[in-house]
Amino acid sequence: MGLFSNEKKVDYDKIVDKMLPDAKKEMDESQYDTELGLNMARDARKVISGKLKIEDFHKVYSLSLTREFGNYYASGDGPDIRKGDGPKWAMVIDLKKCVGCDTCTVSCKAENRTPPGISYNVVMESLEGEFPNIKAVNLPRPCMQCDKPACAQVCPTRATYKMENGIVAIDNDRCIGCRYCIVACPYGARSFDFGESYEQEMQGYNDVTSPEYGVERNNREKGKTPIGTVRKCSFCFHRLQRGEEPACVETCIGDARFFGDISDPNSVVSKLAASPRAFRLKEELGTHPNVIYLR
Repeated sequence: MGLFSNEKKVDYDKIVDKMLPDAKKEMDESQYDTELGLNMARDARKVISGKLKIEDFHKVYSLSLTREFGNYYASGDGPDIRKGDGPKWAMVIDLKKCVGCDTCTVSCKAENRTPPGISYNVVMESLEGEFPNIKAVNLPRPCMQCDKPACAQVCPTRATYKMENGIVAIDNDRCIGCRYCIVACPYGARSFDFGESYEQEMQGYNDVTSPEYGVERNNREKGKTPIGTVRKCSFCFHRLQRGEEPACVETCIGDARFFGDISDPNSVVSKLAASPRAFRLKEELGTHPNVIYLR
């Protein structure tokens, strides 16, 4: 009998919940209506799960959104889904292979040139079990790239949208930094760009940037996009355009990450996603993430 033969199944959703930002505190730091943002986040998840009709969602909030955001408000029946040819990208992460080295976090930060306080890829850690039968659990978390993203549902300017290639994208030129998407995301995958920089620690740091969703922003300067907007993992969209894998996949020393076209039944990710070991985080919400885990 093995040491952990009687161990309980790890509650990965609970690990995520422990790392979520304080929603009220996040909204209180925004210049926009806190109560409106919190209520929309709650009801957006009801829409995603089928507990609330999208028509009723808009009836409840359209007037409040018009008052709060004025000309910024872009009404619509639902989140944008923008067409595009090609594959539908997905990522599979084998938790048995993840050693918690944080190489994915470091390579993502270096590749995407994210400022202090912003990491698109994080590895959440938890100690599971009771002494002496304790084990460390690692849970890497990029953006889930949901098929039904709550973040897009609450975006008043429609800056967040879904692409048919599986990626949830942000138009930073339309984003006003209201942070409604941050509190709506059930995975804690979004961050606000306060404009901080590593310039004092690394001379010339701001002179080199990485494209955001294929858009090159050039030098990072105060008052210039994406400062003051929300940012997140894009599956390294700029690398995909060059025919390369996301940085986290390419650098994973445990070969725990797999990336490819989930619409292709013969692809590695499709086959792994069909494994009895496969699961998605917070499946009961109905967001249907395109990041799949193997137990």
